[in-house]
Amino acid sequence: MTATTASSAAYIVAALLFILSLAGLSRHESAKTGNVFGIAGMAIALAATIALATRSIAAGGVALLATAMVIGATIGVWRARRVEMTGMPELIAILHSFVGLAAVLVGWNGFWSVERRGAAQNEVASSLLGIHSGEVVIGVFIGAVTFTGSIVAFLKLSGRIKGNPLMLPAHNWLNLGALVAFVALTAFFVARPSLGLLVGVTALALVLGWHLVASIGGGDMPVVVSMLNSYSGWAAAASGFLLDNNLLIITGALVGSSGAYLSYIMCKAMNRSFLSVIAGGFGNEGAAASDQDYGEHTEITAAETAELLRNAKSVIITPGYGMAVAQAQNPVAELTRQLRARDVEVRFGIHPVAGRLPGHMNVLLAEAKVPYDIVLEMDEINDDFADTSVVLVIGANDTVNPAAMEDPGSPIAGMPVLHVWEAADVVVFKRSMNTGYAGVQNPLFFRDNTKMLFGDARERVDDILRAL
Repeated sequence: MTATTASSAAYIVAALLFILSLAGLSRHESAKTGNVFGIAGMAIALAATIALATRSIAAGGVALLATAMVIGATIGVWRARRVEMTGMPELIAILHSFVGLAAVLVGWNGFWSVERRGAAQNEVASSLLGIHSGEVVIGVFIGAVTFTGSIVAFLKLSGRIKGNPLMLPAHNWLNLGALVAFVALTAFFVARPSLGLLVGVTALALVLGWHLVASIGGGDMPVVVSMLNSYSGWAAAASGFLLDNNLLIITGALVGSSGAYLSYIMCKAMNRSFLSVIAGGFGNEGAAASDQDYGEHTEITAAETAELLRNAKSVIITPGYGMAVAQAQNPVAELTRQLRARDVEVRFGIHPVAGRLPGHMNVLLAEAKVPYDIVLEMDEINDDFADTSVVLVIGANDTVNPAAMEDPGSPIAGMPVLHVWEAADVVVFKRSMNTGYAGVQNPLFFRDNTKMLFGDARERVDDILRAL
């Protein structure tokens, strides 16, 4: 068996493992197995690629490749060990930027090794040079959009810049004009490749990626992370065409299509237009948050909350990003066990975009050993709030905001939310009365059946456990 045949066989095995990984990650019970499949597939892919590469490069190149792998692996292990779940969304966003940058570099390398040298001096036939040029410019464009878009997402998610959407005059037309310009530049580049045209495409894509994500509000950032995941997949697939690597094409297509489909599902759950999100807020002119006076809020103590729970027949817990920040998932899991031991029915209501990453809350609860069967999605539990004794809103804000249903002028109008206000009593765990990530005031906090429990969520849950 030749090295090329062996690597092709390894690529097929790796591709199958990646498909099994995606299938496993679709359910809580099989998620760990799905991760194992993904790790095994990537290990096989790396080994096959390195084995094939070492046969065609000099010893100095092999040493450089090994050095790069050691550095990358060291940084990856270091970050994986240090990152908290609260930092996972921005970590994923910045990792997407690396994929985009890699695609840009691969595209530029393809240009210097083929188009810049001329058809007569390379192995690409004149009849195929146009196809290669198209691959170069498309790969560079997708990669550059992913690169700067992911950086802006990282900055927003990490709080380094505000999450409010950037609304430049005629911003929709700016995006559309950039796409038209890209098509024109691509046609010119395929007809006559030149360094100036490639520089223009790269610069245009970098600016467009920045503007697309900057134009999207904080409330839609979980969808943006998912969509950037899709962009990084298509960027990888474009690199696969340039490098003549079938596995990279397959893997990129898997990531790109699955990320796009997840984004579509999340947009439906949020009653958002899929086109609106991926086109950088197209059709969303950014409604202003209301300054309406909702009255006074009512506070409650941990001991009083414990008394409510002691007398409750059913409890629903709706977590949000604040639970992740406070690292309160383990005390919440212990509270769940104690209440269930008292024959209180306890369930969790998870909004599709709770947290700042798809599945963020599910991962936290699984980490704390909360049983899967009591963790329900919004559509499964929304009809049960009216028959619930107590709802604990732990660090959630926009996902439980009744203004989404009651105020047509709200920036989150039309977004499906958890109907927590229908319960007999609602206790909201918050550090302060500040607005949520979308910058919208929540009238839930001022309702007669709502009480505010201020402070760090972990400390307040510990106080409740002691009181129980």
